[in-house]
Amino acid sequence: MTTAPTPLQWQGPSCPGTTPELIYQALAALDQPCFVVRAPEGIGAVAGGRAAASAGASGLPLLAAVGPLTADRLGSPAFRAAHGVRHSYLAGAMAGGIASADLVIASARAGFLASYGAAGQLPETIEAALRRFAAEIPGLPYAVNLIHSPSEERLEREAVELFLRHRVPCVEASAFLALTPHVVRYRLSGLTRDQQGRPHASHRLIAKISRTETAEIFMRPAPAALVASLLESGHITAEQAELARHLPLADDITVEADSGGHTDRRPLTALLPTVLRLRDTVQHEHRYREPVRVGAAGGLGTPVAVAAAFAMGAAYVVTGSVNQSCVESGTSKEAKALLAETGIADCEMAPAADMFEMGVELQVLKKGTLFPMRAKLLHRLYQSHEGLDSLPPAERDRLESQIFRRPLAEVWQECVDYFERRDPAQLDRARGNPKRQMALVFRWYLGMASRWAVTGEPGRRTDYQIWCGPAMGSFNDWVNASYLKPPGNRRVAEVAHHLMAGAAFHTRLAQLATAGVRVPATAADYRPVPLETPDTLSPQGVL
Repeated sequence: MTTAPTPLQWQGPSCPGTTPELIYQALAALDQPCFVVRAPEGIGAVAGGRAAASAGASGLPLLAAVGPLTADRLGSPAFRAAHGVRHSYLAGAMAGGIASADLVIASARAGFLASYGAAGQLPETIEAALRRFAAEIPGLPYAVNLIHSPSEERLEREAVELFLRHRVPCVEASAFLALTPHVVRYRLSGLTRDQQGRPHASHRLIAKISRTETAEIFMRPAPAALVASLLESGHITAEQAELARHLPLADDITVEADSGGHTDRRPLTALLPTVLRLRDTVQHEHRYREPVRVGAAGGLGTPVAVAAAFAMGAAYVVTGSVNQSCVESGTSKEAKALLAETGIADCEMAPAADMFEMGVELQVLKKGTLFPMRAKLLHRLYQSHEGLDSLPPAERDRLESQIFRRPLAEVWQECVDYFERRDPAQLDRARGNPKRQMALVFRWYLGMASRWAVTGEPGRRTDYQIWCGPAMGSFNDWVNASYLKPPGNRRVAEVAHHLMAGAAFHTRLAQLATAGVRVPATAADYRPVPLETPDTLSPQGVL
């Protein structure tokens, strides 16, 4: 025979609130438990107090309760411990220094991991940023982006050599179609044994992927053939070659859904569970001491989206587009103004400069710029003609007057001057190959379009190439009535704080919903308000 459980009552010093505003305040007190009670004025909520058995107790009938849930408890504790951060959050890389040194430094000081946008940067520019990190955030966590460069192998090799020389603790690898010796070299050259003789990787690797086949190669140990080649060339030691068999190539796998820049535009709700199952399969096979962690990226522009990613099992979340409009971003005020007015339907796919010949596309801002249309025209011309000299006169005139605004011969000469300094092998492949020369000229426009957006080139506003995904539009909609609406108020650490605190808020709402509690709509959306002091962001937030 069973008996009904004793009803509980809430007891505490404060009075429960029954208005939407007071209910919101109780829910938003994330460091305290929240109790839903039946008060004389109606059903209300209160932060703090305690629940007690009703027998012999005086209090208010308790209907539901949720425990404290601060932002630093979301996601994987292993991610936070491995990277030395307070939050399971990464401000992802945006190429060309858009994810700037200032952005990385501000994030690190507030307890967040951020990845410097090294892709497309000259070695001396990357090195200057690395020197800043050593001087301004010594001992604090940061990452640097390594982008796959199939048409410019030298850039990838020189970037890794820089990372090794400056002892970069973490690399975010992105846009990889297959493994290269360079990304494997970075990972393996940091392998040692710990005091117990177990493999230890001092070079952490985060791989950003959108396909399961790419995810799997980063989840498994480095391929034996690549390991043998690196050993033979002297880039790793025999002990590192042996240890490589016992660790995955990457510590973390970021599942990138519908994001800005390089993206396959896959839905996160379909892709993340698939990669999580793949991770579990690989873990069962290899029995790693630390399983590969799987994070989520793409479309995460609101607290609700971030909470949903954690609810699906993400170990950490990654933001990109929303950081581009922040004060510390390396892009121009003109581009930030366009981003701050972006809606969720204002993005479009366009050819990528770094993989132009392969037909790879990336997601860019459509509103306020003609770049997507013009970039697609260039790719159509590249596909249908064998060189610049074979272009119809009308098309050539159109290119020179509207898009390049100069003779194509001058653009080709500028390409020659550029690659003679940066990568002469590009010119070797183009010599005697008119179609290859045409590709380099067309890539000039694509590359300059992103540069014009970064510098805010006044006469080229309609040609701005701004990498952007729908998360930017959802973020703008969320902050429309708040202090974060003007770009000048958007600081990367505050945006991160509000996204994570809001995710904790909405997670508690979901917990109450499972108990049958319906919260008034006006109390059910987290509101970003200015932070009173920098201390709110846990400065010097390394564990």
